[in-house]
Amino acid sequence: MTNKITKIYKFGKNIAKYRKAKGLSQNKLAEILGVSREHLGNIEIGKKTPTMDLLIKIAEALEVKEKDLFEFE
Repeated sequence: MTNKITKIYKFGKNIAKYRKAKGLSQNKLAEILGVSREHLGNIEIGKKTPTMDLLIKIAEALEVKEKDLFEFE
């Protein structure tokens, strides 16, 4: 995997991690964000990237800072 693809994948995994920690299903978070469950699922597996507007909404819904979604181990 290229570095870019790896980062996109890890970014999606962070969203899933924080979503699960809040006890939210993909369906519920997608509903909160106003997107389809499929779109959110594609973001979580690294197939799609969110717009800046959606990124901000995701962080707000998960009650994390945007930068937290980009912390890769």
